[in-house]
Amino acid sequence: MNSFAISPLDGRYGKRLQHLGLYFSEYALMRMRVIVELHYLKALDKSGLFKKLSDEELSAIDNLINSFSEEDYDKIKEIESKLNHDVKSCEVYLRETLPLKNKNMIHFALTSEDVNNLSYSLMLRDYWQKEQLPQLKNLLQRLREMAQSWKNIPFPARTHGQMASPTTAGKEFAVYLRRLYEQYQNLQNFMFKGKLNGATGTFSAMLSAFPDYDWMSFSRDFITELGLEPNLATTQIESHDSWLDYFAVVRHINTILLDLNRDIWLYLTLGYLTLAADEGAVGSSTMPHKVNPINFENSEGNVQIANALLNAFEEKLGQSRLQRDLSDSTVTRNIGVALAHGYLAVQETLKGMNRLAANEEYCVKELDNYPELLAEPIQTILRREGFDDPYNLMKELTRGKKIEQSELNNFIDGLDLSDTVKEELKSLKTRAYIGNAPQICDLVLKDVIL
Repeated sequence: MNSFAISPLDGRYGKRLQHLGLYFSEYALMRMRVIVELHYLKALDKSGLFKKLSDEELSAIDNLINSFSEEDYDKIKEIESKLNHDVKSCEVYLRETLPLKNKNMIHFALTSEDVNNLSYSLMLRDYWQKEQLPQLKNLLQRLREMAQSWKNIPFPARTHGQMASPTTAGKEFAVYLRRLYEQYQNLQNFMFKGKLNGATGTFSAMLSAFPDYDWMSFSRDFITELGLEPNLATTQIESHDSWLDYFAVVRHINTILLDLNRDIWLYLTLGYLTLAADEGAVGSSTMPHKVNPINFENSEGNVQIANALLNAFEEKLGQSRLQRDLSDSTVTRNIGVALAHGYLAVQETLKGMNRLAANEEYCVKELDNYPELLAEPIQTILRREGFDDPYNLMKELTRGKKIEQSELNNFIDGLDLSDTVKEELKSLKTRAYIGNAPQICDLVLKDVIL
């Protein structure tokens, strides 16, 4: 942990998030720029426009793709300290490092943004594939376990903070399972875009050297082979719209996670869920009894920071003055900060969820203490029986009042109903008034395929 880190991502949480530096650090960016340049060299070699590279030259290119190190990074940064241009420094480094006979193939006819946009999209794709999707899958699996295990546990429901018709613990978590799974599917099917078309998106420099060559097809094939979706109609920069589409899905996931955190926090406050204590942990500097829902609170805070940044990206990265301006550069370097806060949020929620249990005994007792919740099924059955305005009848009996089961039974006995219907009404129990909640769990569990 860096004791002098400004950001808690690198300080307090540094050990937990250090691996994300492989996708979002300055080193990661420089490494990916070099890799893009090297793949471009290999694509140029296949084009037949230049004298074929030798086996030794191709081997040197492949070796550097696979072995780029911090030492290589330091060399580029040393060059940059003199040139004050990061992409040009990559080019100079490659010219000095690669044993090519024709060094003019390096960065041939490219603008910096050809390299930059592909590098960022590839880093985002790698994070998405190797870290984000697996982490979300873990969260979904935990939600799936809770929905399965708790699908029959009666659970008090609250609307407007007030007691409402009961549900089951599993059904409430199945709702979040369904919501997050839908966004997980959106994320799974996402494709990042890329462009390689020169200084103003016209392929002009490339065509000036080789006017008869199909550079548009070259660009399309090159970007596709990198695993990205080609965008051939751009200014100097790729429009960032695909990034914003990705951020929108991430922001949606974060918002659902925020909702989940807050509901769990409230359920813990109400006693419907319990949280196992971390052995050796302290909940308060003065109150020894406390077991704080700190994971869900930490997650909530990190989600809000992440989404604030993602909203800022939406505002900034969708705009660029004319062909381009540099105001997006610093903003783009903070993409990893937003995603790391979101990643940390999921980590914290998962950690907390692994300590959760449904307080079944308390939930049943709570429901039994609220027989007025049966006003809904009673008035519905009375509608079936043809009663005049049964809603207001039950409203007068129960609204804003605490009643006992005996009072409810006495009320039923006074109704003009058959004994069979009276027994039907008296047999209603709040703990059993859960409708199709277990079946809804089964439906969601069947649909969620991980």
